[in-house]
Amino acid sequence: MAFSPLIEQLISALRCLPGVGPKSAQRMAFHLLERDRTGGAQLADALSAAIENIGRCSSCRTLSESELCELCSDASRDRSLLCVLETPMDVLAVEQTGGFNGHYFVLGGHLSPIDGIGPADLAIDRLLTRIESGEVRELILATNPTVEGEATAHFIAAQIEDDNVKVTRIAHGVPVGGELEYVDGGTLAHALAGRRTLN
Repeated sequence: MAFSPLIEQLISALRCLPGVGPKSAQRMAFHLLERDRTGGAQLADALSAAIENIGRCSSCRTLSESELCELCSDASRDRSLLCVLETPMDVLAVEQTGGFNGHYFVLGGHLSPIDGIGPADLAIDRLLTRIESGEVRELILATNPTVEGEATAHFIAAQIEDDNVKVTRIAHGVPVGGELEYVDGGTLAHALAGRRTLN
Protein backbone atom coordinates (compact mmCIF):
# COMPACT_ATOMS: atom_id res chain seq x y z
CA MET A 1 0.00 0.00 0.00
CA ALA A 2 1.32 3.42 -0.93
CA PHE A 3 0.96 6.27 1.53
CA SER A 4 0.16 9.83 0.56
CA PRO A 5 3.18 11.94 -0.48
CA LEU A 6 3.24 13.89 2.81
CA ILE A 7 3.12 10.71 4.91
CA GLU A 8 5.89 9.17 2.79
CA GLN A 9 7.92 12.36 3.24
CA LEU A 10 7.47 12.22 7.05
CA ILE A 11 8.41 8.52 7.20
CA SER A 12 11.46 9.15 5.03
CA ALA A 13 12.51 12.11 7.21
CA LEU A 14 12.24 10.05 10.42
CA ARG A 15 14.51 7.37 8.92
CA CYS A 16 17.47 9.78 9.14
CA LEU A 17 17.61 9.06 12.89
CA PRO A 18 20.11 6.38 13.98
CA GLY A 19 18.57 2.97 14.50
CA VAL A 20 15.25 3.90 12.90
CA GLY A 21 14.27 1.57 10.09
CA PRO A 22 11.21 1.67 7.83
CA LYS A 23 8.79 0.05 10.30
CA SER A 24 9.90 2.20 13.25
CA ALA A 25 9.61 5.33 11.11
CA GLN A 26 6.08 4.32 10.08
CA ARG A 27 5.06 3.73 13.72
CA MET A 28 6.48 7.13 14.76
CA ALA A 29 4.81 8.94 11.88
CA PHE A 30 1.40 7.39 12.52
CA HIS A 31 1.69 7.93 16.28
CA LEU A 32 2.36 11.65 15.73
CA LEU A 33 -0.43 11.99 13.18
CA GLU A 34 -3.05 9.91 15.00
CA ARG A 35 -2.34 10.40 18.68
CA ASP A 36 -0.05 13.35 19.33
CA ARG A 37 -0.27 16.14 16.78
CA THR A 38 0.56 18.70 19.49
CA GLY A 39 3.72 16.77 20.38
CA GLY A 40 4.58 16.52 16.69
CA ALA A 41 4.21 20.29 16.27
CA GLN A 42 6.40 20.89 19.35
CA LEU A 43 8.99 18.46 17.97
CA ALA A 44 8.99 20.25 14.61
CA ASP A 45 9.36 23.66 16.28
CA ALA A 46 12.15 22.50 18.62
CA LEU A 47 14.02 20.79 15.78
CA SER A 48 13.69 23.82 13.52
CA ALA A 49 14.91 26.19 16.26
CA ALA A 50 17.84 23.92 17.15
CA ILE A 51 18.98 23.53 13.55
CA GLU A 52 18.73 27.28 12.98
CA ASN A 53 20.38 28.44 16.22
CA ILE A 54 22.89 25.80 17.30
CA GLY A 55 26.35 25.87 15.78
CA ARG A 56 29.84 24.99 16.96
CA CYS A 57 31.83 26.69 19.70
CA SER A 58 34.63 28.69 18.07
CA SER A 59 37.14 27.32 20.57
CA CYS A 60 36.34 23.66 21.29
CA ARG A 61 33.96 22.87 18.41
CA THR A 62 31.23 21.33 20.59
CA LEU A 63 27.61 22.22 19.89
CA SER A 64 26.71 25.66 21.21
CA GLU A 65 24.10 28.39 20.85
CA SER A 66 26.75 31.09 21.37
CA GLU A 67 30.18 31.90 19.92
CA LEU A 68 31.86 30.35 22.99
CA CYS A 69 30.21 27.47 24.82
CA GLU A 70 29.59 27.56 28.56
CA LEU A 71 32.65 25.40 29.30
CA CYS A 72 35.06 27.53 27.26
CA SER A 73 33.65 30.69 28.88
CA ASP A 74 34.28 29.36 32.39
CA ALA A 75 37.39 31.19 33.70
CA SER A 76 37.84 28.65 36.52
CA ARG A 77 38.73 25.85 34.11
CA ASP A 78 42.41 24.95 33.53
CA ARG A 79 43.37 26.13 30.03
CA SER A 80 46.67 24.20 30.16
CA LEU A 81 44.77 20.86 29.98
CA LEU A 82 43.21 20.06 26.62
CA CYS A 83 41.18 16.88 26.13
CA VAL A 84 40.62 15.77 22.53
CA LEU A 85 37.35 13.90 21.90
CA GLU A 86 35.48 12.63 18.86
CA THR A 87 31.97 14.02 19.47
CA PRO A 88 29.99 16.48 21.61
CA MET A 89 28.40 13.44 23.31
CA ASP A 90 31.89 12.45 24.49
CA VAL A 91 32.24 15.89 26.13
CA LEU A 92 29.01 15.24 28.00
CA ALA A 93 30.26 11.81 29.11
CA VAL A 94 33.53 13.23 30.49
CA GLU A 95 31.76 16.16 32.16
CA GLN A 96 29.37 13.79 33.93
CA THR A 97 32.33 12.15 35.70
CA GLY A 98 33.09 15.44 37.45
CA GLY A 99 36.78 14.51 37.31
CA PHE A 100 38.09 16.87 34.61
CA ASN A 101 38.45 20.63 34.89
CA GLY A 102 40.32 21.42 31.69
CA HIS A 103 39.21 22.40 28.21
CA TYR A 104 38.07 20.29 25.26
CA PHE A 105 38.55 20.02 21.52
CA VAL A 106 35.94 18.08 19.53
CA LEU A 107 37.27 16.50 16.34
CA GLY A 108 33.87 15.67 14.90
CA GLY A 109 34.78 12.03 14.22
CA HIS A 110 37.89 9.96 13.62
CA LEU A 111 40.26 9.28 10.76
CA SER A 112 38.79 6.75 8.37
CA PRO A 113 40.42 6.52 4.93
CA ILE A 114 37.81 3.94 3.84
CA ASP A 115 35.08 6.55 4.45
CA GLY A 116 37.17 9.34 2.96
CA ILE A 117 37.70 11.10 6.31
CA GLY A 118 41.14 12.65 6.57
CA PRO A 119 42.86 15.18 8.89
CA ALA A 120 41.30 18.20 7.11
CA ASP A 121 37.80 16.81 7.80
CA LEU A 122 38.52 16.73 11.54
CA ALA A 123 40.03 20.22 11.84
CA ILE A 124 43.27 18.76 13.17
CA ASP A 125 45.02 21.85 11.77
CA ARG A 126 42.91 24.00 14.15
CA LEU A 127 43.89 21.72 17.03
CA LEU A 128 47.58 22.07 16.19
CA THR A 129 47.25 25.87 15.94
CA ARG A 130 45.69 25.90 19.40
CA ILE A 131 48.55 23.82 20.79
CA GLU A 132 51.13 26.10 19.12
CA SER A 133 49.64 29.08 20.98
CA GLY A 134 51.69 27.90 23.98
CA GLU A 135 48.77 27.70 26.39
CA VAL A 136 48.44 23.90 26.40
CA ARG A 137 50.77 21.93 28.67
CA GLU A 138 49.04 18.54 28.48
CA LEU A 139 47.12 17.12 25.54
CA ILE A 140 44.86 14.24 26.58
CA LEU A 141 43.87 12.07 23.63
CA ALA A 142 40.48 10.61 24.54
CA THR A 143 39.37 9.22 21.19
CA ASN A 144 37.41 5.97 21.30
CA PRO A 145 39.34 2.71 21.79
CA THR A 146 38.52 1.52 18.25
CA VAL A 147 40.96 0.93 15.41
CA GLU A 148 40.02 4.32 13.94
CA GLY A 149 40.16 6.06 17.33
CA GLU A 150 43.61 4.63 18.04
CA ALA A 151 44.86 5.63 14.58
CA THR A 152 43.51 9.16 15.12
CA ALA A 153 45.24 9.43 18.51
CA HIS A 154 48.56 8.21 17.08
CA PHE A 155 48.29 10.57 14.11
CA ILE A 156 47.71 13.59 16.38
CA ALA A 157 50.50 12.56 18.77
CA ALA A 158 52.91 12.32 15.82
CA GLN A 159 52.09 15.92 14.84
CA ILE A 160 53.07 17.41 18.22
CA GLU A 161 56.57 18.84 17.95
CA ASP A 162 56.55 21.00 21.09
CA ASP A 163 58.60 19.31 23.84
CA ASN A 164 56.77 21.43 26.43
CA VAL A 165 53.48 19.66 25.65
CA LYS A 166 52.90 16.35 27.40
CA VAL A 167 50.79 14.02 25.23
CA THR A 168 48.78 11.40 27.11
CA ARG A 169 46.20 8.78 26.14
CA ILE A 170 43.23 7.78 28.29
CA ALA A 171 43.61 4.36 29.89
CA HIS A 172 41.71 1.37 28.56
CA GLY A 173 40.93 -1.75 30.45
CA VAL A 174 38.65 -3.63 32.78
CA PRO A 175 35.51 -1.66 33.71
CA VAL A 176 34.83 -0.93 37.38
CA GLY A 177 32.71 -3.77 38.73
CA GLY A 178 33.70 -6.04 35.83
CA GLU A 179 34.81 -9.62 36.22
CA LEU A 180 37.90 -10.83 34.37
CA GLU A 181 36.28 -13.98 33.02
CA TYR A 182 33.82 -11.84 31.02
CA VAL A 183 36.34 -9.32 29.67
CA ASP A 184 37.46 -9.79 26.06
CA GLY A 185 41.12 -10.52 25.31
CA GLY A 186 41.88 -7.16 23.69
CA THR A 187 40.52 -5.20 26.65
CA LEU A 188 42.41 -7.39 29.11
CA ALA A 189 45.63 -6.97 27.11
CA HIS A 190 45.22 -3.17 27.24
CA ALA A 191 44.59 -3.37 30.99
CA LEU A 192 47.74 -5.41 31.57
CA ALA A 193 49.87 -3.13 29.37
CA GLY A 194 48.55 -0.04 31.18
CA ARG A 195 48.98 -1.35 34.71
CA ARG A 196 50.22 1.08 37.38
CA THR A 197 52.16 0.83 40.61
CA LEU A 198 50.21 0.82 43.86
CA ASN A 199 53.09 1.18 46.36
